[in-house]
Amino acid sequence: MAARIRALAPISLRAGRTAALLAALGGVLTGCGSVDLDRASVPLTRASLAASDTAGMSPAQRREHERLVASYGGAYDDPELKALIQSVVERLVAASERPDLKYRVTVLNSPAINAFALPDGSLYVTRGLLALANDTSEMSSVLAHEMAHVIARHASIREDQVKQAVLVSRVISDVVADQNMGALAMQKSRQTLATFSRGQELEADAIGVGIAARAGFDPYGASRFLTDMGKQAGIRSNALAGNATPDMDFLSSHPATPERISIAIANAREYAAPGNGERDKAAYLAALNGMVYGDDPKEGFVRGRNFFHPKLGFTFTAPEGFSLENTSQAVLGATSSGSEALRLDAVRVPGDQSLGQYLSSGWIDGVEINSVETLSVNGFSAATAVARGEQWSFRMFAIRFGSDVYRLIFAARTLTPDLDKQFRAAAETFRRVATNEAETVKPLRIRIATVGLTDNVEKMAGRMQVPDRPMERFLILNGLDKDAKLHYGDKVKIVTD
Repeated sequence: MAARIRALAPISLRAGRTAALLAALGGVLTGCGSVDLDRASVPLTRASLAASDTAGMSPAQRREHERLVASYGGAYDDPELKALIQSVVERLVAASERPDLKYRVTVLNSPAINAFALPDGSLYVTRGLLALANDTSEMSSVLAHEMAHVIARHASIREDQVKQAVLVSRVISDVVADQNMGALAMQKSRQTLATFSRGQELEADAIGVGIAARAGFDPYGASRFLTDMGKQAGIRSNALAGNATPDMDFLSSHPATPERISIAIANAREYAAPGNGERDKAAYLAALNGMVYGDDPKEGFVRGRNFFHPKLGFTFTAPEGFSLENTSQAVLGATSSGSEALRLDAVRVPGDQSLGQYLSSGWIDGVEINSVETLSVNGFSAATAVARGEQWSFRMFAIRFGSDVYRLIFAARTLTPDLDKQFRAAAETFRRVATNEAETVKPLRIRIATVGLTDNVEKMAGRMQVPDRPMERFLILNGLDKDAKLHYGDKVKIVTD
């Protein structure tokens, strides 16, 4: 729920509509129904934009820049980090086939792993990607790859796709005056930012390695980053019962296959033997020190089974066995078996419409009317109902919180009485967050630690305040193998508050 919580409408439970409910629950189920937008969704945050990011842009470019940045949760304000990226970009441009091009760098406040460059000179990189890289050569390999798409005019094709999607959003907004339809179109246009062919990706890899090498960076940074990216993709693919979320990022659009890594190594060998070229790990890690990691609490965040949104003032705890993920569309959850899932989002419901009426108003098919009941959840008016289809059953809750209604939708292959009881108990955890409780919440951050005389991988990983897999995440975050040995004085990344 980073930028918006989007609304669902009508969900069909009929057989043969399995792919659409996959979208409805954000990709955590393999099939159930259909989804579209209804009513006004609730804007959760205002994306921050640095003035320097839009300097020199035309009004049209500025509007599209603002749309795109908003879809990634806003700009991340860190002058030191941005200055380092800008200096690397300037070196890469000077060493490229198009030294006349100028790029404006925007760091996106998103834990997703992504970077992309547009033909107008806009270059975007998420803090999630920066956290995964371990030195300037790895970061430069990604930036050079994206610049290569522009140089090879791949991005011009992509820009045409984006313009078409934006045109659709404008037509929808002009005709039906529904900003949410425009938001959906923007989400689709965001996905087109990663639709390059395999040939184009490999061509950009080759061009990018050459640019990085000529700029003086270690050309093997690309293969190292691809390797770590592949490991990170493994964690992500298992995070929600083996299903991906709708948010497109580098992990889904740039698969780090063994073949691609081998090709990247072969490309690097054309320029230098291993061990040559600048890596400047110390400067890179120093710039990362203190950077927010994972969800930004201002946009809501996950800690284990708990979702906490201090700005909106509520919290919720998922049932035992669920893993949660906060996306730009909703909070999603699933069990490891994939047989149960949940979605939390918000809509605006007219004050004169009861929540029971809303649940049975047709935004989801298969509602059992005799199951609709009104109740109170920690002092908030609410309603619940059951909907059933051939493959999935749903326990739904609508909770009126302030001017909005939060929808908590649990899905199960088999909705047994015991499972239904667990879903009801989880819904009862939805509560208001006290002001002093919200003020104590701190984001997780990347901290650069120095390895001591008695420190080893196990000890350093034990300092990771991540919700799960601390050892695996420590190794991936630092580009280390499971049998790696740390040395006194080494600098490593850990995650703490």
